[in-house]
Amino acid sequence: MSTVVDERAAPPSEDARRGFRTDIQALRAVAVLAVVVNHLWPHALTGGYVGVDVFFVISGYLITSHLDREITATGRVRLGRFYARRVRRLLPAAFLVLAVSLVAAWFLLPYPRWRANATEAFAAATYWENWLLAAKSVDYSAANAAASLVQHYWSLSVEEQFYLVWPLLLVLLVKVRARRAQLVGVAVVSAASLAFSIHYTQVEPTQAYFVTPVRVWEFGLGALVALAAVRLPARLAEAASFAGLSMIVWSAFAYGHGTPFPGWHALVPTVGTALVIASEGRRWHTPVTAAAPVQFLGGISYSLYLWHWPLIVVAPFVFGVPSGKLGTPHLLGVLAVAVVLSWLSKRFVEDRGITLTRRTGVTFAGMVAGLLVVSVAAYGLNWTYARHVAQAERDIEADGGGLCHGARAMVPTNGCPDPLGPARVVDMGPANQYFGEPPGCTAPERHRVRQEDVKVCDYSGGAADPKVVWLVGDSHAQQWQPPVADLARRHGWVLKYAYLGGCPMADVAFTAYHDPVTEERKRNCLDWSARTADTITGDAPDLVLTSFFARREYVDDGSRRSATEQYRDGLEPRWRKWTDAGARVVVLGDPPFNGEARDPDCVSLNPTTPGDCAVDRATAHPEDPLAEVARTSANPAVSLVDLTDYFCDDRKCHAVIGGVAVYYDTDHLNREFSRSLTPVLDEAIGLR
Repeated sequence: MSTVVDERAAPPSEDARRGFRTDIQALRAVAVLAVVVNHLWPHALTGGYVGVDVFFVISGYLITSHLDREITATGRVRLGRFYARRVRRLLPAAFLVLAVSLVAAWFLLPYPRWRANATEAFAAATYWENWLLAAKSVDYSAANAAASLVQHYWSLSVEEQFYLVWPLLLVLLVKVRARRAQLVGVAVVSAASLAFSIHYTQVEPTQAYFVTPVRVWEFGLGALVALAAVRLPARLAEAASFAGLSMIVWSAFAYGHGTPFPGWHALVPTVGTALVIASEGRRWHTPVTAAAPVQFLGGISYSLYLWHWPLIVVAPFVFGVPSGKLGTPHLLGVLAVAVVLSWLSKRFVEDRGITLTRRTGVTFAGMVAGLLVVSVAAYGLNWTYARHVAQAERDIEADGGGLCHGARAMVPTNGCPDPLGPARVVDMGPANQYFGEPPGCTAPERHRVRQEDVKVCDYSGGAADPKVVWLVGDSHAQQWQPPVADLARRHGWVLKYAYLGGCPMADVAFTAYHDPVTEERKRNCLDWSARTADTITGDAPDLVLTSFFARREYVDDGSRRSATEQYRDGLEPRWRKWTDAGARVVVLGDPPFNGEARDPDCVSLNPTTPGDCAVDRATAHPEDPLAEVARTSANPAVSLVDLTDYFCDDRKCHAVIGGVAVYYDTDHLNREFSRSLTPVLDEAIGLR
């Protein structure tokens, strides 16, 4: 059904009459090129991720057009046949890349990454990868996890979830005979999704990027273009196509990592895409967009989207070069391989998958078989991972330490022959995790605070008046938990700890953790911090150990004072309350940077030459506001434990010391290394 706006409207092109539109194929090319360039050269095309949104609008348009034709002709949708066509079109290539990715993970990636890749491959095969990533986005311990080979399948998961529901909605709306009512129905659903997208992007920006409801309106926008079926006058169509392409290109260059997305910002590339689709016919751009190279790229766009990301992730391990140091020749090589693999899979997998069978039952049987292959491969990778984990734990337990083990190798009088030599274990797995609950800890009701429970580890053995010690802060306090728990067991302390990731333990105008944080997160952080501080004051402990990532937990009270001065005002009164209650306050100085000073995979990529990972001391260990406040505090009961000399010599800070990798991830200590500092901490704290 078509509404003719102007009798001078341009006639449909020959391609359009054949059901194929070169302009849509060109949009696919633009979309996939934006995504791939953004992933390969993120600083060159900072907003290239909008290519995914272009795909969503295209999908909404094409699927709705197809369904509308079928509904108009027959009054119904054969759902089995519809889903079978989707299976034949999408799953053969998707399953192929998943299977290859699992094999590549086993051969090329460090074993600690196998479980995440196995789990995400299964989630991708069953199309709930976007929800898994949304859950991980609010899991602080997973925030520094390396990207999996298949995390880009999140957008395919969103798309398949749309395909699952959209036909049912259209069948429901077709019972309303008036086309205007059908348009209103789709518009209402899309408007509700857009409103939710704008709201959720403000309150939960990391989750909002992945969850399906915030993206439905993008498919709906394409659906509205399909249902309206308006042919624009020639001049208006020319202007619309120019404006639409300009909007897509502008957003790809203007947007960046800090742009709240999707939300209302996604209107620019999506409306732009809708304008291009609505202006069908031969346009000013046709000589370029209909050219063979552009059409070729659009033709392989699906396969190129599938292949490019796993190749990017494995590239550092293939070339033996940290990802941040991959040069243009490396990246062009990745792109070339991706294009070749995409062409092969388009020709021999995608196209043949579509024509291999028309029988619905056979199609679904093939889907189940493919799912079983991916599931078995994922299970096998996960099983192998578990065996490596168990062996790593045995190896660490068997290492009795010594004067040259870990941090103690930096003590000159220990006479270690090669204190900065290769690590015995370069891949950080569960045995190296800094987090995890020590045995015998509980969460008593009397210490319950918002966000996170206070945990109590009573190692006093029933002593009448044991020493009470608190460890409090964010994950940079938590990374000291292994050696502090060792000391608590050794000296019979009652250890209590409370952490909230990415939250400064200070009464400050907290504004950002790396990137700006939402108002809700600010409120939660400050509320948790205040309640925990009051709990500590009321508990009147013997010792409070505290630390947090003040160098990247930004504060701004509008005074234009330095972060150190603002932190001083937010820390000294709180510390005074603790010391007035009888506690000593010991600030555990933050270790030097890892991921911000070197590639986090540097040790894995340079197992025999860890010196290549050494970084200038000034770069790795800039001024820390928290340490500076503690160092200059006028409160005699406040002190700083600065262990920098166990990480750095006079010139360099190191990633491997005493045969032990220093860091677990981007910015936290390897548990084995932090435990090697137990004697040093014991002497510095001096609580018996």
